[in-house]
Amino acid sequence: MNNLDVLHARAKALGLHGLLAHWHDATAAGWLHDLIEWEEQERARRSLERRLKEAHIGRFKPLCDFDWAWPKKCDKPAIEALMSLEFLNDGIGKSTLAQNIAHQAVIHGHTALFTTAGQLLGDLAALDSDSALRRRLRHYVNPTLLVIDEVGYLSYSNRHADLLFELISRRYEHKSTLVTTNRPFAEWREVFPTAACVASLIDRLVHHAEIIAIDGESYRLKEATERSAKRGRQRRGAKP
Repeated sequence: MNNLDVLHARAKALGLHGLLAHWHDATAAGWLHDLIEWEEQERARRSLERRLKEAHIGRFKPLCDFDWAWPKKCDKPAIEALMSLEFLNDGIGKSTLAQNIAHQAVIHGHTALFTTAGQLLGDLAALDSDSALRRRLRHYVNPTLLVIDEVGYLSYSNRHADLLFELISRRYEHKSTLVTTNRPFAEWREVFPTAACVASLIDRLVHHAEIIAIDGESYRLKEATERSAKRGRQRRGAKP
């Protein structure tokens, strides 16, 4: 395939029908390659912006600024392996690490959605019709990577547990789901105290899972303490 054939295939893939209709004129003008290159770059930029917006990742600290020495226990190689995104093709940190992984997924062309357990389950439980629930479930089922943050900070009803089980079941062995929690799985019956589906829910989550334990004091508290100490030093230095 020669260069013009490659350009023609790229223009066809972009759906540039006007350009294809005037292909010989465009070729003679000499700006064919630049036009297709500009269109591809602009579409890639807009696609990235759209996927980042839809991911709802929010502000986060990049891993390059993360203090790996702070947690008492943290499997850095395992987290770095997750950042390679290989698990997306095969079918867990706390919030900052989860946000970095979601961001990495979007940068590499995947779709992602970041949400807290409270937001997710509150959203689904508020729907009062089966059709609305099915549509909203699709919203959470569709992304290549779904991040559910902060499972375990609140307790939930049977309905919440059933909704989470339905969502995880639909994604099971089809899409990747990353969950952060402050509780071991043995304590999830306290999160869903009367739900019958907890064992089955955990079974689906851990079947193909990479489980990473992080032990340490709050990183947010560490940063707040450091900021407070820095402001104190600045105030002392500003005194005459």
